Amino acid sequence: MSRRGDWVYENNGGTCVAIAGADYCVVAADTRLSVGYNILTRDHSKICELAEKCVIASSGFQGDIKALQKNLSAKELLYQHQHNKRMSCPAMAQLLSNTLYYKRFFPYYAFNVLGGLDSEGKGCVYSYDAVGSYERTGYSAQGTGSTLIMPVLDNQLKSPSPLLVPARDAVTPSESEAVDLVKDVFASATERDIYTGDKVEIVVINKAGTRREYIELRKD
Repeated sequence: MSRRGDWVYENNGGTCVAIAGADYCVVAADTRLSVGYNILTRDHSKICELAEKCVIASSGFQGDIKALQKNLSAKELLYQHQHNKRMSCPAMAQLLSNTLYYKRFFPYYAFNVLGGLDSEGKGCVYSYDAVGSYERTGYSAQGTGSTLIMPVLDNQLKSPSPLLVPARDAVTPSESEAVDLVKDVFASATERDIYTGDKVEIVVINKAGTRREYIELRKD
């Protein structure tokens, strides 16, 4: 794949999804790492635990992603020594925003979803662009398959139009329903996106702790 001499970025593909519930958060990403039509590895984790009950899933250029995660982990360790406690998920969300904005003139080519539990034990998901603009949402998707996955998540989870009478709230699935939905959207996206596939790594965060599970996807 030809590149301009001054172009230092590469998109290594992949898709990340997060769904927050009343007392849990599900963060998932596929494990394929590729460049163009070449698959570099089929077993690369895109999810990194940054703090207690707080994980980040990132898609984009893997060099920048690793540098960003290393930077955040070092700052979280300093925070832990200075305050004698782990950083909360909302605090990590603000730190990530500040870190991305600081590099806005030569940005990290990384598209991030941060998920975990807040100080009240409620699930939270934060969605970012490359230069630190972020918002807290109930669900989010980033990466090469995000345009395929977000319409499905909107259909299943988004609150209906406020013009409807009587008004209806957004759907809040149970933990098992959220995990099943994540499996379904990845199975669907894998059919249409060549950069998403092989396996999906699912991290479930709740008051009991963090657990991981893996589901096989198609490998072609």
